[in-house]
Amino acid sequence: MFIGEYTHNLDSKGRLAVPAKFREKLSSGAIITRGLDNCLFVFGGKEWDALAQKLIALPLSQANSRAFVRLMLAGAMDVEIDGQGRILIPDYLRKYASLNKETVIAGLYNRMEIWDRNNWERYKQKTESASEEIVEKLGELGI
Repeated sequence: MFIGEYTHNLDSKGRLAVPAKFREKLSSGAIITRGLDNCLFVFGGKEWDALAQKLIALPLSQANSRAFVRLMLAGAMDVEIDGQGRILIPDYLRKYASLNKETVIAGLYNRMEIWDRNNWERYKQKTESASEEIVEKLGELGI
């Protein structure tokens, strides 16, 4: 399970340290891909397989389905944790998420998200200021 918020620096080669408590969950490898809201998603193997099965089951006849599948699957890359607990983030994914040196790794139960620190702070501030409205919408969904 991934939970918590961690700040780490991206090195000049595009490597990012994975929080120590997340490394075991990703010890057999991970998948990194484009996420939503301008961040990157990182999944362990089992979680990725479950998501990929759902994605490939989406109807090919719907443009939005095709676009989302392309976003998630075509941008995906296998990554391994090196001996120092880092993953290498491919250049095209660093550009997609506008990653600079300072990043935030957010644990979201079944995945990690990697954010540029400034983008994360803006997103978090916006979400926190709308929290009452968000809670009301979730209440309508039975949560």
